[in-house]
Amino acid sequence: MARHRRTSALIALCCAVAGAGLVGCEESSESDAKPKASATSASATTTSSPTTTEQADNAGAFTGTKKIDFSGLSVNVSCSGTAAEGKPVVVLLHGGGDSVEKLAEFQKSLSRQDRVCSYDRLGAGASDKPDGPQTVESTGKVLTSVIDEVAGDAPVVLAGHSLGGLIAARYAPDHQDRVKGLVLMDATSPTQTADLTEGIPESATGMAVDLREQTLAVLKGKSPEMLVTPDAEVRPAGDIPVEVIQHGKRYLAAVPEYGPALEKAWTEGQRKWLGVSSNSRLSTAKKSEHYIYVDEPEVAAEAIRSVVSRAGDDSGAAN
Repeated sequence: MARHRRTSALIALCCAVAGAGLVGCEESSESDAKPKASATSASATTTSSPTTTEQADNAGAFTGTKKIDFSGLSVNVSCSGTAAEGKPVVVLLHGGGDSVEKLAEFQKSLSRQDRVCSYDRLGAGASDKPDGPQTVESTGKVLTSVIDEVAGDAPVVLAGHSLGGLIAARYAPDHQDRVKGLVLMDATSPTQTADLTEGIPESATGMAVDLREQTLAVLKGKSPEMLVTPDAEVRPAGDIPVEVIQHGKRYLAAVPEYGPALEKAWTEGQRKWLGVSSNSRLSTAKKSEHYIYVDEPEVAAEAIRSVVSRAGDDSGAAN
């Protein structure tokens, strides 16, 4: 029993530190576990044309889930809420090992005020497996297809958790014509590999060894997404509004001997993301561990709505 708890804790920590997908990552806690059958059922009952859970509106948008094609591969997309003229569409990006199901409740809440969409990256949820290793650039092309589908010519605000935050922050500088704001929820550090190898040296012993090896493997693409995420400099995306939210509960400190260094590196990584915009700010979700939108959904929602409002004002002024 003790060994099971230790293993579950290790998996959860790997997911948090890597911000990338490990098999079983979603099932690392009882509150997060969901039956796999629900994803299969959704996949079987939705198509690219309207169904009972997918109703077209006057703008050609949809509510519910649908599959879109990307180079012959199927990508699962979920949307809710109504688009408003002058307001960006919110696109949520899940963390590694997660899916749109993990985001469902949060998306539903946000969609009471805004048009909100999410999608399963290749290798995640109900989307097809990638046909080979992915890069940040190639997964960004999938994101472009999703944005074209759910937003048309409208601007978007990207809100990413963990690995999704890293993808969003690296995507924005090259797509400033579409991305008008970012919310990064405990995003994977832009220098995660260096942070980890410095925080847990090769001479480490105990649980930290497994954490180091498994996390580095994930960063090299050894996960269902097969996504390789090397360290890179933070590139600016102009002066778009950016909210960086870091966890407040220092749960990484639980790693024997190396925990405090991991917490320090993680905080420094969040500060590095401030460089993505001259209009960025950092806040702390004091009652949250890694899943801020689960632990404190109101904090994450407030940040997203603030960015949407500011991005909408900027868009209107530009027009």
